[in-house]
Amino acid sequence: MPLLGLAAWLGGLAAHLLSVAEVAAAGGAAVVAVAVLARRRGRRAALTGAAALLVATAVGGVALVRHEQVGRNPVASLADARAVVTLAASVTSDPRTVSGRYGDRVLVRLQAREVTGRGRTHRLRTPVLVIGDASWRTVPLGTTVRTTGRLAPAEDGDVAGVLGAAGDPEVLAPPDVWWRGAGHVRESLRDSVAHRPTSQRALVPALVSGDDSGVQGSLADDFRTTGLTHLLAVSGTNLTLVVGFVLVLARWLRVRGRWLYAVGAAGIVGFVLLARTEPSVLRAAAMGTVGLVAMGTDGRRRGARALGVAVVVLLLVQPALAVSIGFALSVLATAGILVLAPGWRDALARWTPRWLAEAVAVPAAAQLACTPLVAAISGQVSLVAVAANLLVAPAVGPATVLGLMGGLAGLVSDHLGRAVGTLAAWCVAWIVTVARRGAELPTAAVDWGTGVLPLTLLTLLSVAVALLAPRVLRRPSTGLACAVLVVVVVAVRLPTPGWPPAGWVLVACDVGQGDALVVRAGPGAAIVVDAGPDPPAVDRCLDRLGITAVPLVVLTHFHADHVDGLAGVLEGREVGVVETSPVLDPTSGVAAVERAASAAGVPLRPAVPGTRAVGEATVQVLAPAVPVRTGPGDGSAANDASVVLLVEVDGVRVLLTGDLEPPGQAALARSLPGLAVDVLKLPHHGSRHQDPAFLASLDADVVLVSVGADNDYGHPAPEAVEPLLASGADVLRTDLDGDLAVLATGADGLGTATRD
Repeated sequence: MPLLGLAAWLGGLAAHLLSVAEVAAAGGAAVVAVAVLARRRGRRAALTGAAALLVATAVGGVALVRHEQVGRNPVASLADARAVVTLAASVTSDPRTVSGRYGDRVLVRLQAREVTGRGRTHRLRTPVLVIGDASWRTVPLGTTVRTTGRLAPAEDGDVAGVLGAAGDPEVLAPPDVWWRGAGHVRESLRDSVAHRPTSQRALVPALVSGDDSGVQGSLADDFRTTGLTHLLAVSGTNLTLVVGFVLVLARWLRVRGRWLYAVGAAGIVGFVLLARTEPSVLRAAAMGTVGLVAMGTDGRRRGARALGVAVVVLLLVQPALAVSIGFALSVLATAGILVLAPGWRDALARWTPRWLAEAVAVPAAAQLACTPLVAAISGQVSLVAVAANLLVAPAVGPATVLGLMGGLAGLVSDHLGRAVGTLAAWCVAWIVTVARRGAELPTAAVDWGTGVLPLTLLTLLSVAVALLAPRVLRRPSTGLACAVLVVVVVAVRLPTPGWPPAGWVLVACDVGQGDALVVRAGPGAAIVVDAGPDPPAVDRCLDRLGITAVPLVVLTHFHADHVDGLAGVLEGREVGVVETSPVLDPTSGVAAVERAASAAGVPLRPAVPGTRAVGEATVQVLAPAVPVRTGPGDGSAANDASVVLLVEVDGVRVLLTGDLEPPGQAALARSLPGLAVDVLKLPHHGSRHQDPAFLASLDADVVLVSVGADNDYGHPAPEAVEPLLASGADVLRTDLDGDLAVLATGADGLGTATRD
């Protein structure tokens, strides 16, 4: 069965990633391989090969059929024509609010049943993604609605089209009774912890049902750094705990024999309804069921068989899981627990209590199995994940079970629900403490490349650790030596060879599609201008520079790619003040900045024109010279309200421009004729909307472009970069070169260095 599961996975990958000709060639090669097996290894090997080929073909065929059903139906055709349509559909996901450049939008998945457009009505069943306004936030899952809007093509084959809803949804029918029941439990669960601190009331629903809507970005980042992200999403562990609790309760009520299987099945169905029937939930339910099977006698063999069955069934039902990162992580973690954990547990049990050996072996095996894939996704390897999972393990079970009991009790009595919810929140408080303290350690995670060579090396290292671990862990001397080594590596900050370069005055951090610039203000101190979109990314950049004090943070404007990483700057450092654009737009960004500053206890104020010294740097605010006011709220006024700074450090003059647009650039040119600088931060990530005459007049020797690789905006535009190159400027880009440093080299002028 594990071989058939692998074959099913390969079939799904081939259908999604290869052309028809390549799939045909691969199928032909597989048929030849089965024939060779039959000739050389006998009938049994040939039957195994034939079964694998059959399963791979079945999954690949289902994937191709699904692709045709979704991508070549009347809705997809209307989407290609960008037609205005009216559709009747059932809601198949909870509404999710996302922040965009022009305000918050609500995303909802629908199963369209009737679509009218271009004078024709089509009755069919096909998935559609709706992008709507705030009115969609209150539409519960399972509701049948009618709505009107313009269809657009989808970027992937998961939905037939994307509907920009033009108005409020019209409710045609309420959810079925089981969805209403699950919704009441979820609401009761949230109410049971609503009186607790923010992190606790967000994490309890996430543990029980995967409802992570209240989890703030900084907390999610800490969980990611410490390898605890699986607690914020529906996982097999959730199902194992919930269904295990139900089974224990059933045994206490004297349920025996086959009725226990019925209770277990009912528990699984109830969990799926509570957490929603999305692919990630079905995947978690399958992996959790595998875990329950593995708890019985002959667990390793039965668990491996169950894992193979689960993979085959899941891919036949939902072949898109073959290219899902979450699916891969779930399968790898479960396989690691089944294959590696027993040997590691037995080795540790020679000199430690068996419960401790199992508590260490299970998270360590799961983490090791997932390490190469996690590094490929995040570019990081967590060094504290095993210890963090070990520390939170005693609290996860009670928090999950008590959270569920609080939600159920709240249906009977609000006071009883809050009492039980408080107990769950106390357990969660320990988990939050471990995540926050673990993320603050100097080397909680190390950067790791995402190229072929570093990932191949990491995979080989992981295999070596898997093979050597039982021998190393068998003896107290070697086992304790490994533990001490890990503690030392985590607790002591590792130096980055050659970085920061001597004489640096300015660094543009590689934070993806966003801005985060660091101006040296003294030993271990810096001014930070913008924080990028990702707290861990800017935090790692500052760590590499050895920055422990930030006397001034300037946020040029409130777009997410400039402010969402603020928590990464504030946490663990001595920060003086945060100054912002006086134009409070968009409001979502303003609220995020206020929350982060308040949580860190750092004062917040608008930047005002003027010149001052900040450590070794001289900072002059050039723009905007406007009073504090609220913008339209959609972010449209934000770019030209960017705070513009002229900074001088060690004789190097730097112009930092935020996302200033051509009107703002022209106004700056009029107010400061003859302005010349050594270094220019190219406005708006190199957008094609520039004032070329103004940029050329600055006569900058070095131009820095903060931009994300493969971004959707076409940044930097050739028409923005080429005139600067033609003028002789040295243009450096974070998407190509990583962190960018400008160096003061005395009489020789400027120097630059990069850290890819």
